[in-house]
Amino acid sequence: MKDFRKLTVWQEAHEIALRIYQLTQQFPPSEIYGLSSQLRRASSSIPANIAEGCGCDGDREFARFAQIAFRSASETEYHIILARDLGYMKSAEYEDINKQVTKVKQMLSNLLRKLKADSRKPMADSQFPTRSQT
Repeated sequence: MKDFRKLTVWQEAHEIALRIYQLTQQFPPSEIYGLSSQLRRASSSIPANIAEGCGCDGDREFARFAQIAFRSASETEYHIILARDLGYMKSAEYEDINKQVTKVKQMLSNLLRKLKADSRKPMADSQFPTRSQT
């Protein structure tokens, strides 16, 4: 198990979720159950899935949660485009949050590549359980 709070990608993703919550406060009240809710759910899913993946036993399962986090980042990316195009977000706000989301997607991509490579490595003899360990 890993401490997710120590992962830079989780820290960056958490900052995105906090920022999205701030930005959506200025959305029209009619969007409270629409775009505001969708954007909050998608953005908070990024760090939540990273945290859940850190609780997994192995790299393969962690990679599955990192992939879900990546998909949530892509969903967030679309929702911020929609918010900008609907006039709910200023261009400068959009540019700033979009850069953060793009950065997290790149970090997740790198993490996925590493996790997948690590999960393909054969176990060393010392990693195989012996009869006394089972």
